Amino acid sequence: MGEHVEYEKVGSDYLERRRLKRGAAGWVLLAGLGVSYVISGDFAGWNFGLAQGGWGGLLIATALMATMYAGMVFGLAELAAALPVAGAGYGFARRALGPLGGFATGVAILVEYAIAPAAISVFIGGYVEALGLFGLANSWPVHLVCFAVFVGVHLYGVGEALRLMFAITAVAVVALLAFVVGMIPKFDADKLFDLAGGDGFLPFGFTGALGALVYAIWFFLAVEGVPLAAEEARDPRRDVPRGIVAALAVLLLFAGAILVLAPGGAGSEALRASDNPLPDAVRAAYGGDNALARVVGHVGLAGLVASFFSIIFAYSRQLFALSRAGYLPRWLSRTGRRGTPHWALVVPGVIGFALAALTRDGARLINIAVFGAALSYVLMMVSHIVLRIREPGLERPYRTPGGVVTTGVALVLAVAAVVATFVVDELAAGVTAGILAVALAHFWFHSRRHLVAAAPEERFAADERARREAG
Repeated sequence: MGEHVEYEKVGSDYLERRRLKRGAAGWVLLAGLGVSYVISGDFAGWNFGLAQGGWGGLLIATALMATMYAGMVFGLAELAAALPVAGAGYGFARRALGPLGGFATGVAILVEYAIAPAAISVFIGGYVEALGLFGLANSWPVHLVCFAVFVGVHLYGVGEALRLMFAITAVAVVALLAFVVGMIPKFDADKLFDLAGGDGFLPFGFTGALGALVYAIWFFLAVEGVPLAAEEARDPRRDVPRGIVAALAVLLLFAGAILVLAPGGAGSEALRASDNPLPDAVRAAYGGDNALARVVGHVGLAGLVASFFSIIFAYSRQLFALSRAGYLPRWLSRTGRRGTPHWALVVPGVIGFALAALTRDGARLINIAVFGAALSYVLMMVSHIVLRIREPGLERPYRTPGGVVTTGVALVLAVAAVVATFVVDELAAGVTAGILAVALAHFWFHSRRHLVAAAPEERFAADERARREAG
């Protein structure tokens, strides 16, 4: 895109005051980060797709979203290895689509990651109330503790945060494995299709399957955030592709197992509106409360905490990168002596707490996040295709299997996800569109005249521009 931008001079110590801690994570921690982003979606949320499309509709939707995420992950693995920067999706789109396209992608990603923790903290609060913990009648103290404690851990250090995140995620994975093993003996294929008011494999037709796309996304939402850790990885060109692909493999296995065994053991009708579908599935399958239901129920809280904890990391790195390059106020990208972007952690945390405490509407908040995510998927897949065509000689330590065909399929499915999100929740789509409009107005009237050429994402774009002008 040909929009004109201007760069301001900055002091020689500008980047020194905006330096992340390098070498903090290898591919195993990155894979754990990818699973951690998503794992709360295995414990809750996906099951609302049963009410939208029936089991058959949700199965089709999940297969389509699994295909989309697989294509996107392979494309992002290539882009992250070629352009290993903290800006990730914003950095890729900046090089492919110019500053406006890059900033739009970054804002869409930021909407996803800044809103999702607010939604998850609402779910955590509801979980705490449902379990009768601490005798709470209102969830706002839970929201406050969540943001204060886990933002605080991230402020302490990225290595410590990633290791704690990995441990919490491991606990949640063990609970999912216990659920899968416990539900196998109770599987009955007829229960998949017992939805009241529906009949057959597609009780609400293909329209229902389209609406179920929004809930099928919950099995995979946010795994694309692994490349945001590129500047903190030991060997980003090698570790980021391995980490994100390994994370997706784990998520695909759990999505398939849960989609079949939960409604296949309990019945789709029993889970269509459940806030805690896994423990409810165990109770329905076994005819009452038992030890497995209690374990899965309590450890489900660990799954929510893991996703909440990890997405704080994601929003801070995306905000850090946009701020460092001058698209957003530069003070937001300053890092402390431990190499963590303190303002980029704290400011969205305060906003997230306010949203959770004031709205207490986790479903609406997560739909806003999903709409931002789907928009970013479209732009990132376009970026992969553009760079493959325009820069065939770009060094690519990892190459996407299938090339642009793979990301082209992901692009088509991402567009379908955008449409589905709009159909399911017009208000959420409108809120996201409003945020994007305000952000793009800020870019057009202010920040495009105050960018920082020294930022890594801008340097990558300048290198490509110089190459084209020379050749």
